[in-house]
Amino acid sequence: MSDKVLNPARKVTIIGCGFVGSTIAYTLMIKGIFSKMVLIDADTQRAEGEAMDIAHGLLFSHPMEIVAGNYDDIKDSNMIIITAGANQKPGETRLDLVKKNAAIFASILPEIKKRNYQGIILVVANPVDILTKVAQKLSGLDEKHVFGSGTVLDTARLRYLLGQHLEIDSRSIHAFIIGEHGDSEIPVWSSANVAGVPLHQFCEMRGFFNHDEAMREIGESVKNSAYEIIKRKKATYYGIGMAVERICGAIMRDEKCILPVSTALHNDFGIDGVTMSMPAIVGSNGVEEIVPISLSYEENKKLTASATILKSTLADIGYKD
Repeated sequence: MSDKVLNPARKVTIIGCGFVGSTIAYTLMIKGIFSKMVLIDADTQRAEGEAMDIAHGLLFSHPMEIVAGNYDDIKDSNMIIITAGANQKPGETRLDLVKKNAAIFASILPEIKKRNYQGIILVVANPVDILTKVAQKLSGLDEKHVFGSGTVLDTARLRYLLGQHLEIDSRSIHAFIIGEHGDSEIPVWSSANVAGVPLHQFCEMRGFFNHDEAMREIGESVKNSAYEIIKRKKATYYGIGMAVERICGAIMRDEKCILPVSTALHNDFGIDGVTMSMPAIVGSNGVEEIVPISLSYEENKKLTASATILKSTLADIGYKD
């Protein structure tokens, strides 16, 4: 395979046209990153309807071809974005949901592999870390070309809340959420900074001194953001739509920017055999390299615990290395 996986036609395929998939499609249309978009869904009429609805707004955006299709349309795509998956039902355990969505992926990935697809696969369906590992196993592609949206949105939420707390532009804040996209995620406070100034120092400059309490509250708010949104409006989709657009832009423009995507770890930070979020260089060839950010002893300990949870879940569904 060549060093670059991009197709000059700039084509994307989205598998799954629920709230998340259709919002991603709309966001990508608005931004004009791709020149062709194919929507695939088990409900073909849903895919057709979404393609029609979004295409009707092209006059106000960028020239683009948007169609509903099937797996035969994926072969020359630069990227495949997989959002297909079931939602957790009342009384259903997390493991039940994982097994159900892993089974859905076990039906999708062989179809992709059968077409000898050689582009990039971006997993967005949840639980994203587990499903990214499943996709890596079943796709037959280099792991660097199969990765998940990870904690890109969680990190955006962290920076947003810090910006609100400090009353500054969140784009000036450098901080990451790492590990699982879920309850065991870890805010990396030890290396967080604002325009190069250590976070604690900047907080004191702005009149905040109760660091431990503030970090705990902000970290919990980030972790519970999705729950709070779902409680109010039953689903989350705008934030992840914009996060995925950011990842797609990094790939299609070969930005080589650093994003906390869900990628395979092989003895990185002392962790092996799981897929989870760490800051990584993302460009036209996918995940180029994991960035060895500094972690405190406690952060490293929590990261190891997060990896253990993911390993246990993978073993429960039969994907243990």
